[in-house]
Amino acid sequence: MDTKEIMDTTEKYYLPVFGRSPIALDHGEGPYLYDADGNKYTDFLAGIAVNALGYAYPPLVKAVSEQAGKIMHGSNLFYYGIQAQAAKQLCEVTTFDRVFFCNSGAEANEGAIKLARKYGHSKDPKKFKIITAKDSFHGRTMETLTATGQDHYHEGLSPLPEGFVYVPFGDLAAMEEAMDDDVCGVLLEPIQGEGGVHVPPDGYLEKVQALCKAHDALLIFDEIQTGVCRTGYWFAWMHSGVKPDVLTLAKAIGGGFPMGAFLVQERLAHVFAPGDHGSTFGGNALSCASCYAAIKAMKELELDKKAAKTGAYFKKGLEALKAKYPGKVKDVRGMGLILGMELAKPGASLVQGALQKGFIINCTAGNVLRFVPPLVIGEKDIDALLKGLDELLAEF
Repeated sequence: MDTKEIMDTTEKYYLPVFGRSPIALDHGEGPYLYDADGNKYTDFLAGIAVNALGYAYPPLVKAVSEQAGKIMHGSNLFYYGIQAQAAKQLCEVTTFDRVFFCNSGAEANEGAIKLARKYGHSKDPKKFKIITAKDSFHGRTMETLTATGQDHYHEGLSPLPEGFVYVPFGDLAAMEEAMDDDVCGVLLEPIQGEGGVHVPPDGYLEKVQALCKAHDALLIFDEIQTGVCRTGYWFAWMHSGVKPDVLTLAKAIGGGFPMGAFLVQERLAHVFAPGDHGSTFGGNALSCASCYAAIKAMKELELDKKAAKTGAYFKKGLEALKAKYPGKVKDVRGMGLILGMELAKPGASLVQGALQKGFIINCTAGNVLRFVPPLVIGEKDIDALLKGLDELLAEF
């Protein structure tokens, strides 16, 4: 099938819920993607912060292929060696004690919310409120889109699940006002991704943690987008040293294979009794093989250090463009290789312009170019993108 046939067939049979770029991806290698017509693109989106190792990374391909030849799925009614290995490795690298595997970030957050509610109920049936941030994004299930602090995701879906309270991200006074003994959990992204790459002010997370402790509420960090080396540390919470009670992960932990997880400290290991939570496909052998190989490779390649160095180089280049185009670029922010360039007007045209130049980028929150490339991206590729953005901004 050529690109036109692929697009026509997709439009005929697939629900029209995605705004797609007019290319049909066929294969990739490293940080590069190729479409069905043979055109090459440098990827600065990584499947939305998923493909940390880029494409066709040989040890990952080998691990998944070998596991597929053994067993892909058998249900959690049995034990699996590869699941045990993946669980141990993920707990060690996160410094948490227990993990639950699922299939997506939404499921990871759903599980964390459910755990916080169960924890609160054990203290007082009225202790069920969850505080989240405005401009957050936590998933597309009914529970997690309700947790998402963006009104447009809620439109036409009422009645929504009750018990969610929204406060401005980084506003401690608002958090203090919302917090009381009926709150069972606070769910935050340490850096907001979909909301526009917002970094909290210094000291904010520490003070939120203190509030949670004072009111016996669980602090939950959604690191689905920021986790596993992307920010220059293994996890974004490590920048502040504020270790949450519950950590949710997905995207890059599967190396490109669908996988999610939430992790807890030991004191919360028995909030759920057997039968309180579960998943048919979560933690199946194939996803665990991919997870184990991906995390192992990230450790061996020291991608946390590489993301810190490469991200600093990239950010400096974006800041130079901000200085050159002060009326067009309002801000540059982020850490490591999750970076945002806020524009003075909507940025969709820049995304399409970049695509025509052979770069895959993304615009979120309407006017924020978000860069979350594979962590194996090189400075030469960054230089090429910066040159392309310079040319586009000149005409923007």
